[in-house]
Amino acid sequence: MYERNHVRNLVIAGLLLAIGLIIPYIFHSSGIAGTIFLPMHIPVLIGGFLLPPQFALLLGILTPLINSLITGMPNLFPIGIIMAFELGTYGLLASLLYIKLKLPTVIALILSMIGGRIMAGLVVFVLAIFFAIPLEPITYVIGAITTGIPGIVIQLVLIPILIHCIARYTTIYLDYD
Repeated sequence: MYERNHVRNLVIAGLLLAIGLIIPYIFHSSGIAGTIFLPMHIPVLIGGFLLPPQFALLLGILTPLINSLITGMPNLFPIGIIMAFELGTYGLLASLLYIKLKLPTVIALILSMIGGRIMAGLVVFVLAIFFAIPLEPITYVIGAITTGIPGIVIQLVLIPILIHCIARYTTIYLDYD
């Protein structure tokens, strides 16, 4: 049973990683601003609701890094690094809050989004100290939130609906105890 779940988790993570590469590419190649609609965040957050914590964390870390290496967007340093920590936190927290603690989807989603933004601010703080990047943590987080309001609204509407449909209409079992 463990091997079956492991393979299932790898397949889901791989599919969501591919979606996390394709959707931002479509956005950027068609001129739609990724910083506004946050297309990379959606598959990572969905992964947090469908995958155990270690897979969700890895999905969140790899998605922006692979995007950066393949397409050059986001720039690997500093934004790709910041996003790797932010999205990794999204995936990890969503998984822990929803699957382990059994919180409702919307609550787990909101807390994950808050936690990811806090992590982004902490990473900006560390990078500013050690690499003298010209970013201020609080300004960065506030700017990311205000710029990304359309994407945040899309996430708050779309993700709970998708998770409900996936849980109801598929054979994916969201219990990893």
